[in-house]
Amino acid sequence: MKRAGFIILNVFVFTLFVNAQSVVSSLHNLSVSSPGTIKATSESEVCIFCHTPHNSNPMGPLWNRDDPGSVYVLYDNTVSNTFLATPGQPDGASLLCLSCHDGTTALGKVRSKTVDIQFVGNNNIVSGSKNFTTDLSDDHPVSFVYNSSLASADGQLKYPPLNPSKVDNNGKLQCTSCHDPHNNTYQKFLLTTTSYSNLCFNCHDRNYWTTSTHQSSSATWNGSGTNPWAHIETPYPTVAENACASCHNTHNANGKARLLKSNFEENNCLDCHNGNVANTDIEAEVNKAYRHNVFAYNQIHTPVEDADPQVTHVECTDCHNPHAVNNSTASAPNANGFLAGVRGINQSGSPVNSIQYEYELCYRCHADNPVVGSATNRLIAQANVRLEFDLSNPSFHPVGGPGKNSNVPSLIAPLNESSVIYCSDCHASNGNGSPAGPHGSIYPNILKYRYETADYTKESYSNYELCYRCHSRTSILNDESFTEHRKHVLKEDAPCNACHDPHGISSSQGNTTNNSHLINFDVNIVQPRNGVIRFVKTGTNSGYCLLRCHGENHKMGMRYP
Repeated sequence: MKRAGFIILNVFVFTLFVNAQSVVSSLHNLSVSSPGTIKATSESEVCIFCHTPHNSNPMGPLWNRDDPGSVYVLYDNTVSNTFLATPGQPDGASLLCLSCHDGTTALGKVRSKTVDIQFVGNNNIVSGSKNFTTDLSDDHPVSFVYNSSLASADGQLKYPPLNPSKVDNNGKLQCTSCHDPHNNTYQKFLLTTTSYSNLCFNCHDRNYWTTSTHQSSSATWNGSGTNPWAHIETPYPTVAENACASCHNTHNANGKARLLKSNFEENNCLDCHNGNVANTDIEAEVNKAYRHNVFAYNQIHTPVEDADPQVTHVECTDCHNPHAVNNSTASAPNANGFLAGVRGINQSGSPVNSIQYEYELCYRCHADNPVVGSATNRLIAQANVRLEFDLSNPSFHPVGGPGKNSNVPSLIAPLNESSVIYCSDCHASNGNGSPAGPHGSIYPNILKYRYETADYTKESYSNYELCYRCHSRTSILNDESFTEHRKHVLKEDAPCNACHDPHGISSSQGNTTNNSHLINFDVNIVQPRNGVIRFVKTGTNSGYCLLRCHGENHKMGMRYP
């Protein structure tokens, strides 16, 4: 029994010796022999700044410091869907760390000394990034119970944490879940390497991450513009190696919500997606005249907001999930990898947590949202894109499924009457070589090509390139699908938009007699004839209009054979 006790004592002493040796060469050695600049003027003891064999504080192992007594501002977990527990005031090992790192207590103020230990240059308070202050709302939360119930409710956490991360004896996550104050083998006294965010993934288990482009990207910063990794003390060279730290900062995060490196949400993306890390320059696109203006809003979007936000705001993460985005391709209407893992609204108006079709993402803001209006003042006023593309409509562009018209001779191969297209086939960045998606354009409504809507616009391929990319100009001007196209477009200088509604006409407002072929007049161009504005279909490629346009009265006797 005595021998067993002797062995245990020797193991304990050996452990203290090894830890002491590790501390001696680290910045936690605050004695006169410290390798750092913050050190005592004459105190030679290494462990005294934290530990004492006598008169210790019961809140820690032979703790030589008093409870700082601070009331801390805590991380706001209501803005994140990755942390469900409510963090409490720091306790346990975290409170021991904060007795130095909250910057309220002198480093030399220890219980075993009646007079504070003096420091070189009177540098007696933790400063810079190591001073977390009493505002911990910009730091990773600590001192909360981390158990299987939390991990299960959150859905993106591992329990138990992978070694060497651990919880304390009370089942709480503390500073020591990530840091070993006696061992600085890895910088910042971390338990393991941060390469590829190995430390983060001891606890976090982000959905989609293993197939994400950000997880595997070998892209490096070219040295131009803003350093995207300036917040990292010693960054790795590639996106994949920096991993979580490419966007997040566990301490002193400028973007407190979700611990982002920048308070301006778009900057967390655009300092890489400006051509200096990623190949494509998205920043240039969102600075064009017509754009999804990510600069106009800040701290409005949250991951826990309704799938249909009912507000006018847009951030990069409204359309892209940075943990999920990948390079996988798809064909219409399926969403490609750039839209992986984002929420939307389906054709029936119900929220979906991960979209299947591209249009479901667009519907998130452009359907059932009273603050989003129509660009044209039409006979049948419409602002709900979801209803405009409904497959029960009298006519629609084939976004949700093939169109109603089985005979469209103007279509350019490989398009045919069974084809389905994307919203982004029309709404996208303009210019050859521009990145895909509706980031920004020189044309109104973020159109990919020019589409003039003003009356008396001279017909040309350039003015109506948006239409002529899919519909043969030769076919249109030869009246192959409508005997009066040439007259209206070429001679009368009437824009396509005067008669046609590019999205579609809701079945609750239109019908197959009056609103086939996307007929829904622009009432700023077309006036009533005897109080009536109407197209009447009488058969295949035949019908008549009741209206007045360009000074000419259209009436029942004016038929289009």
